[in-house]
Amino acid sequence: MRSSFRPSLIAVLICLAAASSAAADDGWIKMFNGTDLAGWQGFTTHWSVQDGAITGTTTPDKALKHNTFLIWQGGQPANYTLRLKYKIVGGNSGVQYRSHVVDEAKFIVGGYQADIDSTPRYTGINYEERGRGILAERGEKIRIDGSGKKHLIGTFGDRGALQGKIKIEDWNDYRIEARGNRVSHFINGVQMSEVIDHQKDKAAVAGVIALQLHQGPPMVVQFKDIELKKHE
Repeated sequence: MRSSFRPSLIAVLICLAAASSAAADDGWIKMFNGTDLAGWQGFTTHWSVQDGAITGTTTPDKALKHNTFLIWQGGQPANYTLRLKYKIVGGNSGVQYRSHVVDEAKFIVGGYQADIDSTPRYTGINYEERGRGILAERGEKIRIDGSGKKHLIGTFGDRGALQGKIKIEDWNDYRIEARGNRVSHFINGVQMSEVIDHQKDKAAVAGVIALQLHQGPPMVVQFKDIELKKHE
């Protein structure tokens, strides 16, 4: 009995160690520990951790006079895949990437934004916060030329049909791909928009990552399972 049990136990331990090593070496960086806001900076009057998720909240008593952001302190990556889960009830939000800090004291950020909206209007679009505005609507593949002119070069489907892939007031998977001058948004595995940005004086090649809390009506937005995988 001893001789047959021990090799089996050793085999199990080896498999567990190999699985653990593979998980540690798969290249994904966990950006949120699921417990507190360590590694992030923003107004703690509006940002907290609830039910294992980063939670941004505004109320009539705690309204915002400007959009504010929770900013990741882990660097300013260039080429990567960013994935997370989000849920929004009321209002508008988004994920900033390859962005820059406009006002450090007020936690204001500008740059590319993977938009999130509680209405059917904006989720999935590419919006440049404090910049060029809407770069690509949901369903659009846009090339921006050197002068800043936008050209529609493809589509990913009907805007309304794509909205139908998004869960209302429930958890959705958001994936952002940033590679060279091409930035792409996917929700629940479905591509929502893409921008190929040739406007060199405006296009960002690296920058901060941040989560948006929008001024306006009361809202709650939550984020969890936030991970980053860098590319060459």
